[in-house]
Amino acid sequence: MTLSTSVAGQAGSVSPALATSVAKTNTRMLAIDALRGFVMLLMLIDHVRETFLLHRQVTDPIDALSVTPDLFFTRLLSTLCAPVFIFLTGLSAWLYSQKHTASETSVFLLKRGLFLVFLELTFVCFAWNAEFPPKTLWLQVIWCIGICMIVLAGLLHFKRGWLIVLGVAIVAGHNLLDGVTVGPESPFFVPWSILHQRVFIDITEFTRARTTYPVLPWIGVILLGWAIGPWFGKDMDPAERISRLLKVGFGLLAAFVFIRYLNVYGEKPWVQTGDSLRTFMSFMSAKKYPPSLMFLMPTLGLGLILLALFEKAQNRWSTATLAVYGGAPMFFYLLHLYVLKAMYLVAVAIWGANQGTYYGFDNLPMVWLWSVILGVLLFFPTRWFANLKQRRRDIAILKYL
Repeated sequence: MTLSTSVAGQAGSVSPALATSVAKTNTRMLAIDALRGFVMLLMLIDHVRETFLLHRQVTDPIDALSVTPDLFFTRLLSTLCAPVFIFLTGLSAWLYSQKHTASETSVFLLKRGLFLVFLELTFVCFAWNAEFPPKTLWLQVIWCIGICMIVLAGLLHFKRGWLIVLGVAIVAGHNLLDGVTVGPESPFFVPWSILHQRVFIDITEFTRARTTYPVLPWIGVILLGWAIGPWFGKDMDPAERISRLLKVGFGLLAAFVFIRYLNVYGEKPWVQTGDSLRTFMSFMSAKKYPPSLMFLMPTLGLGLILLALFEKAQNRWSTATLAVYGGAPMFFYLLHLYVLKAMYLVAVAIWGANQGTYYGFDNLPMVWLWSVILGVLLFFPTRWFANLKQRRRDIAILKYL
């Protein structure tokens, strides 16, 4: 049964007013899941690249003057993933709060945040390293989402207006802190590294942690996702919601172009290279770790536009298909990491390290080909798990995945 037929079935057995409410709710959720699924497929492309193209690593921000254009734009596509996913996490938390008290929502976010941190330190780290105990704990996006949820669990009790101000202030102003660095000798080294400094932290003689995703700017993103929640309230007219999403989305893109052109704030200056393509690449190159203002404005702007477009395209099979991936995000995330690790280890065992110390593809099109193959193959177990989540709401652990 598809989502659309499920809605139709509900609408046929209830009053017209309730049927309309059910349809609106499913439309909102379908668009959110479709956008989440879309960025997860972009993430898959990037992780296939990171697994089988390690011999052609890219810097952060991407060096537009040296990297090949095909690799640049492949990497650029993936920059949409983390901002959109964390923004949607805030939005989903607000939707959860509409059926639960503030205290219940806080407890849920706290539990899920701690669960995500646990997953990052155990199953996710092992998927990347295949080491136990791990020599390095990579504190990446799942850790970041978990910490952001824990922070949101405390801040959601403040008025929405204050959260908007705080979210905007963090996203727009955190680049003012770029020059603040703290050394290991300082008692503030660990907290500042978690917040805004991408470094290694020695834990024991044998283990260290890498703050790949400093969380401060991402806290601003999840707050903005929460703040936009009322636009997705049951009383909001869909046409008005779509209009607002498009206006803010295009407004962010326009503001990005204007501020980036001025070359004065929010990112390493772009350069005129004498080559229009390289100049454009330099203009678009932005730091992700931690994300600069010039990284977040276009990605969040495009995310809002896509969210509006998915809601307008709710009846298309492609939207429903993407929503399947978005309906079981953590399952898909863990599954694709372990599949990629297994593929890599099998390839090394069969063909050996053909790219220096790595096994890797000879060209980028192979990354795209295998991304398509894996995207199709992983659809079926993801659909099964998404259906299981819907069927077995009595299994508490499933709602965290």
